[in-house]
Amino acid sequence: MSNLPIMLIAYPEIFLLAVSCAILVIDLFLAEGARWVSYALSLAALAGCAVLTVGVTVATGGQHATTFNGMFVLDAMATALKMFTYLAVAACLVYSRTYLADRGLYRGEYFVLVLFATLGMMVMISASHFLTLYLGLELMSLCLYALVALNRDSAVSTEAAMKYFVLGALASGLLLYGMSMIYGATGTLQIDEVASRVVRLLQAEPPAKSAVLAFGLVFIVSGLAFKVGVVPFHMWIPDVYHGAPSSVTLFVSTGPKLAAFAMAIRLLVNALQPLAGETLQFPSGWQDMLVILSVLSMAIGNLAAIAQSNIKRMLAYSTISHMGFMLLGLLSGIVGGNALSAAEAWSSAMFYAVVYVLMSLGAFGMVLLLSRAGFEAERIDDFKGLNARSPWFAFVMLLLMFSLAGIPPTVGFYAKLAVLQAVLGAGRVWLAVVAVLFALVGAFYYIRIVKLMYFDEPVETAPVRARADIGILLSANGLAVLALGILPQPLMQVCLQAIKGFQ
Repeated sequence: MSNLPIMLIAYPEIFLLAVSCAILVIDLFLAEGARWVSYALSLAALAGCAVLTVGVTVATGGQHATTFNGMFVLDAMATALKMFTYLAVAACLVYSRTYLADRGLYRGEYFVLVLFATLGMMVMISASHFLTLYLGLELMSLCLYALVALNRDSAVSTEAAMKYFVLGALASGLLLYGMSMIYGATGTLQIDEVASRVVRLLQAEPPAKSAVLAFGLVFIVSGLAFKVGVVPFHMWIPDVYHGAPSSVTLFVSTGPKLAAFAMAIRLLVNALQPLAGETLQFPSGWQDMLVILSVLSMAIGNLAAIAQSNIKRMLAYSTISHMGFMLLGLLSGIVGGNALSAAEAWSSAMFYAVVYVLMSLGAFGMVLLLSRAGFEAERIDDFKGLNARSPWFAFVMLLLMFSLAGIPPTVGFYAKLAVLQAVLGAGRVWLAVVAVLFALVGAFYYIRIVKLMYFDEPVETAPVRARADIGILLSANGLAVLALGILPQPLMQVCLQAIKGFQ
């Protein structure tokens, strides 16, 4: 591990902060017809962050490096997740451009809030200290609350933002309380040091502060469960996805999931790995907690999605089930002390999170494509007869739905397969069987969309038209789902190397 100058390791974050502040000021002087300048600068900022991230990684030789007295870390996992986050946020901006312009929301505030939320995600991904992690989380969350309420004239959006804010504050309190109890037991906020001190506490005779550790673990898992969006902390997701403008729903459902995955890895694997399984002081660890959360999420998410007539709510419940599936990979690590099998399990969870973000981008991108001024394509029936209006975009949506359902040869199938292999490797055969059964239930509501597109008469007959940039990116999104399904190994290898580098 090397301790490099602050201005080197944190270059991407410092650059994004400076550019975001600049865009906020520049937008004040732009005429209404020149808002494309803020849009272009936002994309340029993300591109600059990507270049700087690669440059910093090269400068450090790809090695594990820290700064800010060990509070900020650069490792392979941080680099990979940041690059995926830049791609996801850039795609969100491109998909949202027409939608925002049609509704009078194409303003600098949107771009600045998105960039500051992205900065929060970057800080979360690179956090190696409880304080840094919490600061990144709050920066991201406060921006998301404001984005959900961006359409001030919509009572539904305002209500969704209020619910999100109240429940988010409660979850942040739970997480902060859990961190404080872990700090009280271990005497450190440094994530890497927490694990070694927990081991010493458990090995002491008699075991020291095990009750405090147990309470801290429960509160941390509860706060994490809310941020990931799994049962029973899922109640905000359907309302926020439904109430927020569709462009904001697209953003909330993508980048923050990668940051939440990084937070789960940093807290559970890095800091609290000694509390993962059963010990003398802990009859059940966080792995058993995640088993309950994942099974409940897959059950309630898939069953509730079947009853939805609004596609945003359907995809919201779908998100809950997918996050439950992702937790399966996370809980399957640390088997018999085998570091290789643990890395493969965690890399399967990372692979699943990245693939889910790719699929969610395309699905909500299609919702934005079919929406127009004065019309929200939110009902499932709005997809009726899409093949007659646009055979190509119907095919793209078919690929996305097949991937979400886990049907080969799309990448969603291999994501589910990788997670199931990790679960079987952990010896939890019954859990793999339950996951497969709920995946079959979930396939129903995805295939229903395909049936509506190809076998029902269209409600509207006007052809679907898209701007060139949106059409090209959406087509690439759909084809990427197919291409990565045929050749999943490169992305799987990136995830595996990222997890090995993080360890």
